[in-house]
Amino acid sequence: MKRGAKDWNLGKSHPHSGADIAKKTVSTGLEPEKALVVAVELRSGDRLWNLKDTLNELSYLTNAAGATVVGEVTQRADRFTSTYVGKGKLEELQEQAKEKRADVVIFDDELTPTQQRNLESALQIKVIDRTALILDVFGRHARTHEGQLQVELAQHQYLLPRLVGQWSHLERLGGGIGTRGPGETQLETDRRIIRRHIQKIQTELDKVKQRRSQSMERRKKASVPMASLVGYTNAGKSTLFNALSDAKVEAEDQLFSTLDPVTRRVRLPSGQEMLLTDTVGFIQKLSPTVVAAFRATLEELTQSDILLHVIDVTHPKVAEQTEVVEDTLSDLNLLDKPRILVLNKMDLIEEDTRETDFSLLPASKTLDQVMVSGAKRWNLDSLLQQIESELVSNYQPLSFTDSNGS
Repeated sequence: MKRGAKDWNLGKSHPHSGADIAKKTVSTGLEPEKALVVAVELRSGDRLWNLKDTLNELSYLTNAAGATVVGEVTQRADRFTSTYVGKGKLEELQEQAKEKRADVVIFDDELTPTQQRNLESALQIKVIDRTALILDVFGRHARTHEGQLQVELAQHQYLLPRLVGQWSHLERLGGGIGTRGPGETQLETDRRIIRRHIQKIQTELDKVKQRRSQSMERRKKASVPMASLVGYTNAGKSTLFNALSDAKVEAEDQLFSTLDPVTRRVRLPSGQEMLLTDTVGFIQKLSPTVVAAFRATLEELTQSDILLHVIDVTHPKVAEQTEVVEDTLSDLNLLDKPRILVLNKMDLIEEDTRETDFSLLPASKTLDQVMVSGAKRWNLDSLLQQIESELVSNYQPLSFTDSNGS
């Protein structure tokens, strides 16, 4: 079992048991697994991300989970089928899986329980989808007790309908004597165990939420303004956070290197202080189940007085990543919060293009922009001045504590 995710103890293993299915959502192999990645583009769907871009991101996620991509399969279709891809493409998948000796096939969209069952039957190897892959990466980076609880909750919620799907062939036996065999009994047992785990985790998370709320109330009584960093994963939020706060938060060039929120004091140009929080990054096609599981963490954003939307200006899909974050903030009802677009990684672009017009970025026409380099600590004074200006305009009353917290 990978770090950060607790083992799902569903009792003794039996064919298609919950324990076996749990293993399909989180890899336990010590050697890097060989993965085929698969993406389908619907002709009538959103073209914000093309097949190449979404597949590149899926491959990046796969590498972050510790697997090696040995092949890619794509298809353009009118609709998803009961096996996600069409019949011909499924045959191609079967051939590639054998040829590449793949251990797992990873699909870019969240599969239904029926699709996953059909694919596993056809391919005869492990099948996971984008949501399970993200949860695997989350599990690797959960350090605190709360982070581990949130990953475990999301894993259980993801597992429950798929557990039911694995036993559906036994539920079709019909009524009458002898139809309630040991298989269906085991299904009900596994359902009950998982639901009990979910309730237990939610109870523990509620306690964490209460403690956080109490901490928030203390901050409000102390009249300390709060700001939070938000952005697409790997946009450089943690590096910028370290530069602004002199913290030592882990900042790596990989997806979801920060999972648990971290808060530090930051001194503004006037000498007054604010609290700055680093939060988990967003990503496209983030399952509502995952967002819901991390809602307690994301409540840090609801309590913030200003949001700093950090953008990687060097990324080829910078506009699309910006829109994903803005859409996620909209889903969380946070667009009414004061926000600043922080154009990060200016040290990685050519000097003569640093005056590039980023007015085409989503929300850029209504939000102020500041270009910085978290890695080189460039232009941080301008950012802090802009933050203070926004706080003066929007935070009432603007009363900060001094450095000793009095």
